[in-house]
Amino acid sequence: MTSKYLSFSSSLLPSSLISQNPNNNNNKNNSNKLKPTTVFLVRCAFAAPQKSGTTNSSASSSGKKRHWKQGEYPGVSETFIPGISKKTPIKNVKKKLDRKNKAKAWVNTVTETLFERIQNKQWLQALEVFHMLREQPFYQPKEGTYIKLLVLLGRSGQPHQARQLFDTMVEEELDPSSELYTALLSAYCRNGLIEEAFSTFDKMKTLPNCQPDVFTYSTLIKACVDALQFDLVESLYKEMDERQITPNTVTQNIVLSGYGRAGKFDEMEKVLSGMLESTTCKPDVWTMNIILSVFGNMGQIDMMEKWYEKFRDFGIEPETRTFNILIGAYGKKRMYDKMSTVMEYMRKLQFPWTTSTYNNVIEAFADVGDAKHMECTFEQMRTEGMRADTKTFCCLINGYANAGLFHKVISSVQLAGKFEIPENTSFYNSVISACAKAEDLIEMERVFKRMKDKKCLPNSTTYSIMVEAYRKEGMNDKIYYLEQERQELEIMADTTRNDEDFESGSFVD
Repeated sequence: MTSKYLSFSSSLLPSSLISQNPNNNNNKNNSNKLKPTTVFLVRCAFAAPQKSGTTNSSASSSGKKRHWKQGEYPGVSETFIPGISKKTPIKNVKKKLDRKNKAKAWVNTVTETLFERIQNKQWLQALEVFHMLREQPFYQPKEGTYIKLLVLLGRSGQPHQARQLFDTMVEEELDPSSELYTALLSAYCRNGLIEEAFSTFDKMKTLPNCQPDVFTYSTLIKACVDALQFDLVESLYKEMDERQITPNTVTQNIVLSGYGRAGKFDEMEKVLSGMLESTTCKPDVWTMNIILSVFGNMGQIDMMEKWYEKFRDFGIEPETRTFNILIGAYGKKRMYDKMSTVMEYMRKLQFPWTTSTYNNVIEAFADVGDAKHMECTFEQMRTEGMRADTKTFCCLINGYANAGLFHKVISSVQLAGKFEIPENTSFYNSVISACAKAEDLIEMERVFKRMKDKKCLPNSTTYSIMVEAYRKEGMNDKIYYLEQERQELEIMADTTRNDEDFESGSFVD
């Protein structure tokens, strides 16, 4: 029997599962398949974009500048006009390529490679290129480069690597700034290391040129909100007032989101009322998105729709992200007719579908194991030139696993490798979960090892999936060793944090 292999060179399935009929999809999720009328409604949403705007609403929306964040990739440019090509002339492209090929400066090559790795979120490769860059005779430390790397490491779940990089910067005698300290503090906050974040925060306040600003406070407040430590939020607000730092709309939105996720609706209403009465931090479309997300994630569709209308009455216009939130909420509740209606409405107003739009639709079908419509959506996504991201492939892997199509899990992982999709903790968790559903514990352990080899830290979800898989097989010894390993990792993390605190003087009275 020929084995199939993942992109990281290990077989996902035992031969018994590979030999199953790929078309056999007799599982419990079949009862959740879409009805024919619903399928028709969803398919209607996949009509091609209109070639010209004929409504007043579309004309008004096309004149607005939209700002895209990570995961929000427009299918067409914001200045796209049907029938008019904006492509650079071929001869100019050729000249640029010729100049680049003739360039012999090693500086451009290393620098471009570094920022390419950063843009692709490849933190390990970015550090390797950066160390190579530092060895070059022309190298000069730059604050902007360090900030980009610190932000990347924080987003990639590598706060300790961020601290080491910060120490490297100090060794190079590059004077730290408020922005650099805030980037390091943000790396700690993103990974739940509140004590380390506050230690960095206290250090900033002792340096005249590194005083915290509203962005520093907002970052720290978000970490406290995420940890549900609202008492610390109040103390930070008080300190901001003493330092005459005025919270902005971003700060208020962060607290608003935290109260909403914690179910503190009375406090959430107070913050929102204060924003409506304020002259300096009025609610914006982000405020609208936060409120809609809170109720959408809780499955309270009626409240979500009610607040949507309220914000419209306030004069706040929705954006692409707003519609994506609605689509995601409807998809999770399997309200495919409303999901399709929103998508058609986006087309009508010439709001391009984005990566997040497609991810929400793919996720809706993946949750019920509807591989057919999930694949149809993914193909439509690729046809429109949309970039798939890590969440896209997480949804595909989960969807095929829920449908029992484990051979397609393998092809999805291979395709992710071909597209150079960043492999984060969520990605590995999806593959590990697929292995557990396939009852292939050997492959599950291989993926788990690969995950650690790639310096991708497991989280509570990782261990929960594996413990449950072992429990089903009665493998108590495996559970014991897994729990021991988790405790060792936690101890190592605590030791590393303590060493960093000691070196930074946090234990000095």
